[in-house]
Amino acid sequence: MTGPTPAPAAPTRLRNGHLRGMVAQLLLDRAGTDLTVREIARTLGHSSGAVGNALKVLTARGQAKRTTTAPLRYRATDTTPAAVLHPISSVARAAIPEPEAPPLLSGPVRRPGGQLYHPRNLAGLPDVTALRALRQAGVPALLYGPPGTGKTSVVEAAFPDLVTLQGDGDTTVADLVGEYTQTPDGRYVFVHGPLVTAMREGRTLFLDDATLIPPTVLAVVYPAMDGRRRIVVKAHGGEVIEAAEGFYVVAGHNPGVHGAVLGDALSSRFSAQILVTSDYDLATELGVDRRAVRVARNLATRHASGEIGWVPQLRELLSFHTIAPVLGAVTAAGNLIGIAPEEDREIVAEVVRAVFGTAVQPLALGARI
Repeated sequence: MTGPTPAPAAPTRLRNGHLRGMVAQLLLDRAGTDLTVREIARTLGHSSGAVGNALKVLTARGQAKRTTTAPLRYRATDTTPAAVLHPISSVARAAIPEPEAPPLLSGPVRRPGGQLYHPRNLAGLPDVTALRALRQAGVPALLYGPPGTGKTSVVEAAFPDLVTLQGDGDTTVADLVGEYTQTPDGRYVFVHGPLVTAMREGRTLFLDDATLIPPTVLAVVYPAMDGRRRIVVKAHGGEVIEAAEGFYVVAGHNPGVHGAVLGDALSSRFSAQILVTSDYDLATELGVDRRAVRVARNLATRHASGEIGWVPQLRELLSFHTIAPVLGAVTAAGNLIGIAPEEDREIVAEVVRAVFGTAVQPLALGARI
């Protein structure tokens, strides 16, 4: 006689084999019903990757049966009861420790390249903590906002195990899954791409500028993100790649950039969509000239009213901060004018002149010395 189905719970680290027992128990509770990996994962409160791995072991032992492949569905067999460690009673469930909440951060986070990232508030948490919690819950995140606002920085700070694909209009399926490459001795070997690497190693895949990638190419990622948690590499003899526990996808989108299109197919895959804007207060804290920050704030107000299409973001302000000690603050302000799109330069120059109190020209070479 079997026990009740375990109630949904937040993901937690269980003893070896315990999740397999929970999966087997659920299959028995719903004997005669074909269940998808996602349905089982949602019911048990664990990641689809972990549940998928448990089902692979159960199937190999004959303790579960795979009934369909698209999507993967499973049901109990006559030997499934042998996989149940014990009926999961309410008392037993209470004995399973609650997962620890991601630790709150009290200061900057070091990115893989050594740079410091200063966390910002997101849903009452440091953004790095919030993103890690989304990964733990299996909720893909899309970060969107103008270039230079720090989307890549926060992703790198949140996920030290990051595998990055820089997207553009020329990105191909081979760039994601891999392709045959000729070795120095003339042989051809298949070199797997970042998607396969992240899936196999249970790492985070960052699709930077994802909306520049052709939709037909992005489609190869979708089976890895849904309940299937697997892809088929057609270019390598139909090789099947299963996602290991921990595999996660996060993407970046720059609205307004030419060619960037957030289609329904892509948008629907990312349950959490997070706007990223420039933190001008942080720019001041980092020592950027207050006049440059004032210029950026003024232009941001004009941008919100539709008067201008470009605004200096944190990246441009940090560039100002780097140039000013070398060539002077006025020259750095001229550089702000020069990097603005041509159609916006007149307004940018007007704001710079008002804030700095002098007419400023874009950075340019003059007469021969």
